[in-house]
This record gives sequence, C-alpha cells and structure tokens, in this order.
Amino acid sequence: MKVKFLFATLLAFALGAGAAYVFLTRTAASRAEPAEHSGLWTCGMHPEVIQDEPGLCPICNMKLTPLETGEEPAREHSRAGAGKPGVRVSPAFLQNFAVRTVTAERGSIPVEIRTVGSLRFNEKSIVSVNTKYAGWIETAQVNYVGEAVVKGQPLFEVYSPELVTAQKEFLAAQEYVDRLSAAGRTDAVERARALLAAAGERLRWWDVTEAGIAGLRRSGTVKRTVTVFAPSSGVVIEKMGDSLEGMRLTPGMSVFKIAGISTIWADVQIYEDQMRHVRPGQTARITADAYPGIRWPGKIVYLDPVVDPKTRTLRASVEIANRGGRLRPEMFVNVEIRPPAAAGVVTVPAEVVLHTGERSLVVVQPEPGVFEPREVELGAMGGGRQEVRSGLAAGETVVASSQFLIDSESSLREAVNKMTAGHQH
Repeated sequence: MKVKFLFATLLAFALGAGAAYVFLTRTAASRAEPAEHSGLWTCGMHPEVIQDEPGLCPICNMKLTPLETGEEPAREHSRAGAGKPGVRVSPAFLQNFAVRTVTAERGSIPVEIRTVGSLRFNEKSIVSVNTKYAGWIETAQVNYVGEAVVKGQPLFEVYSPELVTAQKEFLAAQEYVDRLSAAGRTDAVERARALLAAAGERLRWWDVTEAGIAGLRRSGTVKRTVTVFAPSSGVVIEKMGDSLEGMRLTPGMSVFKIAGISTIWADVQIYEDQMRHVRPGQTARITADAYPGIRWPGKIVYLDPVVDPKTRTLRASVEIANRGGRLRPEMFVNVEIRPPAAAGVVTVPAEVVLHTGERSLVVVQPEPGVFEPREVELGAMGGGRQEVRSGLAAGETVVASSQFLIDSESSLREAVNKMTAGHQH
C-alpha cells in the first residue's frame, strides 16, 4: 500500500488535465486490443487511483482498467531515440487538443528595441541671426518667439553708420569707373574696377545680399537702413530682449534663433544590454498617441559618449522626417529600433520554447505521432522568433501548441517506467 500511495501521488502531480485525456485514450485502446501490462490498474475518471489488482474505483465505483507499462513504453522510447524520453500520442489526442507543429528554419533574428522618446528641435537646423557690424534696430517685422518664418523673409531693419559709409564707398567707386570709361582712360579703368570689386566684397562680408548690391548700383542712392533676412525657414525659438525696435546691436550679438521643423529629434534611452546592437545610421519607426495610425521614419544620428550614471542608460538621438510639421518638441513618442539581425541561425517561433527556470525545452517530433522533450540553448529573440544555438537542427519538426500536455505525458511515462521497475523487484 505504501508503494501505491507514492505512485498515486506522483501521478496526481505529473498528469494534469491533458495527461488525463491521454490516459482515457490509452484506456479505450487497451479495451479494444488487450495487451500485456505490469499488473497495475487505474480508473479512467480518476487516474490518481493506482492498484495492483483489478476491481472498482474507490471514488466513483467504475471498473478499473489495466495501466499499460512494460514493453509498450520501451518501444516508444526506442522510436523517439535511444536514451531520450519520448512518447507516442494517439491521433485522437492530437486532433482534440489541436496539436500544431512547425519546422525549425535557418534564417535571421531581428533585435527589437521598443522605448519612449521625448521630442526636441533638430540641433543641426538651429541658426543664429546676428550682425557683423554695430548699429540700431529701427523696425522689426518679426517680434515674438514661436513665429514661423521662411527663408528670405525680412526680419528687421538696422541703421549702421559703418554700412552707410560702405555704401558711399561703393557708389564712389562705381562713379569713378563710369567716369574713366567715358573718358577712354582704359589704362586706369582696370584699377578703378578693382576698387569697385573690393567695395562690393566688403558689403557682402557684412551680409548685404546680391539683390541689395544690385539695387544700390541701379538707384545710386545710399539707403539709411539695411534689411536683415531670415537665413532659413522654421520657427523663432529665442529672441534677444522684450522689444527689438531701438535695440543697439554689437557685432556677433544673437538677435534671433530659428529652428527648422522639417526634421525633429527624439531623445531615447538605450539600456546597457541593448547598446551592442545600436549604431548611428540605423533606422527607427516612430508613432505618437496624438496621431494614431501614423508612422514616421527615423534614423539614429547621435549616441552619447557617456552612460548616465543614475539610470545606467545611453541617450540616443533619432532624427525624424516631420511630415506636415505635426510633431512638436516636448511631445512623447513611441520609438521602435530594429538593429541588424543575427543571420544564418536556426530559428523557431518563440511560442514553441518551454521555460522551466533553469532549462529551456522544445518538444520535437522525430516521426509522426512520436514526441520527445529536448533541452536547447537559446540566443537572441525578436520578431516573434527565437534563435536556437544548440540542441535543435534546421529542418526538425517541433510542437507549436499543447507543449505542456505532451511534456507532462513524457514526464509521466518516465515516472511510470521507474516506479514499475521498482515495484516488480
């Protein structure tokens, strides 16, 4: 009775709901085709009941049926492979529990990194508007932060005594060239034209446009103020002072900062175990809760040289093509980065792997209806697939559903064999 109790306890833990169904299937088969058995008897409704002689179940009073052991398990093990715990499962079990198999393939495993990013202006698109001469702002066409501007748009007008003097010198040089040309002084005209070119170059150095120089030549009149134009399109993100009109300028003083919005950056945090996969130039995909269903393409353009000592993460900047200017700084976005995959490795769907804590297993089907659990060494996982470094070869068939039931049946058969051998001795 002590052996019976121990055996029943082991079966109760190993069997479970799926294994119970297998026993029902096996019991029906044993009634149809009598076979040798070890002398153990069980109840089809209560498989935890194990007796060494026929009779009735003490729980439901059903007639006990023989429990197949002995030669049958040995044959199943030999089919699955020498020394490997295998089990043959009836076609009814496979049909009722929808056991599905897949083939291990050789291919690529993409590494997926999903994180959240905070948007900011593209630092490469930020330009500073300043002057190379001293003066005073007399009129401002753009006055507040956040105002959109386009390249070539007038920003403000500056009165500068230096620019007035430079214009006078240019006009004087032009007049000198015209006078010498009219007098036929060809020997002196070339020198006069050199002076004119130098006066025009000085205006260009002070950011007077070609159109401004041409207008000055046509009109022959010195302009009191010079207009400063936007060097690029974007929005004003910084302005010098509350009021621009009347402000005195010094060379190099930044009056405006303009940031382009055609592209924008997302700052994301990369964890230490992901750093080896991330490189500048890799592509990314961005989505925003504000615009469901819209995806923006992106590219990693910068990686911080230092890991954040508090978060143990590395900051990466992803440049995004901001279609329609919908994305705005300080928004949160979802960022998905797919670094280059591990190529030429054995892969299976991630769902086929059984994780037991210390080991990882797959259930292999060496031949139709025969299954065996096999320990495997895993590698990278991504795109719903798992890399198998050892324990499985490309082309082998593995179970993609009902693995727990088959694994429980395998463990049960092994336990039955050991207990039967001990009981017979």
